Amino acid sequence: MKVLHVIPGVSERDGGPSQAATQICNALIGSGQEVLLLTTAPNDHGDCGKGVPVSFQDVPTVFFPARFGKSFKYSSSLANWLESNVSQFDLVHIHAVFNHSSYAAARACRANGVPYIVRPLGTLGPWAMKQKTLRKKLFWHAAAKAMLQGAAAVHYTSETERQAVEQSLHLRRGFVVPLGVHLNNGANTAVSIKHVLPGLEDKAYVLVLSRLLPTKGIATLLDAFLSLLQRKEFMNWRLVLAGDGPPEFVDSLKRKVGESLAGDFVRFTGWLDGERKDAALRNASLLALPSHHENFGLCVMEALAYGVPVLVSPQVDLSAEIFAEEAGWIAEINKDSLEQALAVACSSESERARRGQAGLKLAQKFDWKVIAERLSEVYEEVIAENGKGRRSTKSH
Repeated sequence: MKVLHVIPGVSERDGGPSQAATQICNALIGSGQEVLLLTTAPNDHGDCGKGVPVSFQDVPTVFFPARFGKSFKYSSSLANWLESNVSQFDLVHIHAVFNHSSYAAARACRANGVPYIVRPLGTLGPWAMKQKTLRKKLFWHAAAKAMLQGAAAVHYTSETERQAVEQSLHLRRGFVVPLGVHLNNGANTAVSIKHVLPGLEDKAYVLVLSRLLPTKGIATLLDAFLSLLQRKEFMNWRLVLAGDGPPEFVDSLKRKVGESLAGDFVRFTGWLDGERKDAALRNASLLALPSHHENFGLCVMEALAYGVPVLVSPQVDLSAEIFAEEAGWIAEINKDSLEQALAVACSSESERARRGQAGLKLAQKFDWKVIAERLSEVYEEVIAENGKGRRSTKSH
């Protein structure tokens, strides 16, 4: 089986969906699949525009230059490559919807009779479709609707996402295969927490490991944490905000901390990756992601794989599994609810340990090896039902 994966960008700073694409490819390669990743990069990227595969995070990858914005990423050379080469593949897995590379891939597949799957990355849910309404509506009617209707299948990473999208947009042929996690990844890393978060070696801390965006509920979480600090029993706790985001929003968070004279209690680390990220996760007492919308939440599953309990909002699609397994706490996105949940979580080390162990057990169900097997089975079904030149109408 020869599978092409297409995604507009693979920078870790683009968030979990971009990281997940390379991890999916790695897992599939490990299961014996022949995989090629197609993507874009800035013009000054060393391998950009050459049209030949290079190794990127151990995945054969072809980079093409892009322009016209950070999200749309128009690339004529990528589109030309697809038109000339897509027929060599048994299946194409497209990651994302509202960008040029996804549209170009779907168009080339339809022209050459190659079945394709679309993973929408949470962008088709009712909440997400209300954001940037005009631009999304224009692209939806111009290209995205045909892209989804022509897909052999639509890949969702949670049942909540599938139901919401299919009910609101009347799409069919959806299947659910979640993202995965590497168990014990980096557990023996040489990077010490004192090198990543100096001064916090003997402190318990709540970790936010995400792009710092208003949609992540971070401002409300910060308000709740600052309020919690008014109680003496929580004065030993710290909040670590690991990530970057729009400068104006990050500056507003820092101003709030400064005005509260809480600089010693809240740490802004900037972006963390690799062993530094692993060290921050491994030593956290609690991970928080009170997002307004999260179709999976890769950082949540990474925390659970370290046995770190989590605090999430109901809008994080993993929240149902977390609640069922008692792997953390669920709180609405308002100051009072988050402060109450933080107080409960921070009050008992034994309860955090119990829920962390439950989270570790839950994470084992999401091992990348298991996910790769499930995804390979879907690929085989799609290819069998969608011989080149045919399109399936069967629902998965």
